[in-house]
Amino acid sequence: MIPVIALIGRPNVGKSTLFNQLTKSREALVADLEGLTRDRKYGEGKVGGRPYILIDTGGITGAEEGIDLPMAQQSMAAAEEADVVLLMLDARAGLTGVDQELVALLRRQSIDFHVVVNKIDGLNVDAALSEFYTLGVDPLFEMAASHNRGVRSMIEKVLEAYPEPALEEPAEEHDHGIKVAIVGRPNVGKSTLVNRLLGEERVVVYDHPGTTRDSVYIDFERGEDHYTLIDTAGVRRRKNVRESVEKFSIVKTLRAIDDANVVLLLMDAHEGIVDQDMHLLGHCIEAGRALVVVINKWDGLDDYQKDRIKTTINRRLKFVDFAQMHFISALHGSGVGLLYESINGAYAAATQKLSTNYLTRILEGALADHPPPMVNGRRIKLRYAHAGGQNPPRIVIHGNQTDKLPNSYERYLENVYRRELGIEGTPIKIELRTSENPYAGRRNKLTQRQINRKRRLMAHVKKKK
Repeated sequence: MIPVIALIGRPNVGKSTLFNQLTKSREALVADLEGLTRDRKYGEGKVGGRPYILIDTGGITGAEEGIDLPMAQQSMAAAEEADVVLLMLDARAGLTGVDQELVALLRRQSIDFHVVVNKIDGLNVDAALSEFYTLGVDPLFEMAASHNRGVRSMIEKVLEAYPEPALEEPAEEHDHGIKVAIVGRPNVGKSTLVNRLLGEERVVVYDHPGTTRDSVYIDFERGEDHYTLIDTAGVRRRKNVRESVEKFSIVKTLRAIDDANVVLLLMDAHEGIVDQDMHLLGHCIEAGRALVVVINKWDGLDDYQKDRIKTTINRRLKFVDFAQMHFISALHGSGVGLLYESINGAYAAATQKLSTNYLTRILEGALADHPPPMVNGRRIKLRYAHAGGQNPPRIVIHGNQTDKLPNSYERYLENVYRRELGIEGTPIKIELRTSENPYAGRRNKLTQRQINRKRRLMAHVKKKK
């Protein structure tokens, strides 16, 4: 699983600066969410191929009732949600009573944490760290987050405690069937949809804790098909559902998306498409998951409102035209039964086996219809293609100068493969690899040999003179 790291500490110790340094490669996924807390921010980062989820929190002042302040409670909630906490301290301000209280609290609650001493730039490091050693925490990570000093070594050391992610392998249907994650903003009807899906022709229904913290995996059968619903709202059984207390967690959602075969992205027709819908949609695409877009609460809208929403969808969701779209009412059940066909179709498309011979023939046809551009007077050559994985379908194309192939041509190849293979409901990942030239460097070696020969000849001539 992807580790979750929470940043906590007093105000102005550099938490947000460190957050920005650690998430700079995935800035589009950083978002504040109303309804969760205004004092927490979630983002994703990656170092050396190791991904992680980061939680930034509000500062803890320790004033009046100390760490029981509402902001502090939110920070501690993030600490309990995380796998590990980075407690940030200020080297310039020195060790404070609030710092000591936080260390004591983390120890009492048995929360795994590390101490990070920030703002060491311009200071004598040994002298600055001396009082922090009294906390009895080893090791102490010293850094200057604003200058990106010590950040990479720190995060690499923290991630050593977690296993490296396994290499992607072709997805296979496990014992409990297709894993379907239902994700969306708060109050878009996730719980209602879960209950409606489970209530139709179910034969076997049981739930069990998943590897995602606080998410529930619900296995069930519909006819002869097997499914596992990944419910990010914490719904267990229908009798235990209270939609009014439904909670939303970015961590649970991101993990559920990564673990699913197919994602049902739920949006609210009454509220339209908002920025957070786009953030979740972007993560689904980047994760490469098969996707079904579901517009809920379609009932009760007049024709003008429906036309306006469809116009917005055509404008803002044009880049996901590969995904099936459904307009439903989870509350009344209209349109819900049709979701199964799209789920099955998207999963089949995402996991189909592709032969090297057929992929290469499609590539040759695409090249004949529209050759790659010239680069510095040389034509980019794409030689052959083969499958690189499933869920999502990965097509690896080998050639020369592939790093110079324009993005527009990659999109052209993706569209050709989608059309020829009939792939719907899932993104396609095109990977370009430049084949090694066995003669690379030989010309330079020959030239050096000629130079050495010329030098020996000139030396021989001078000696004769």
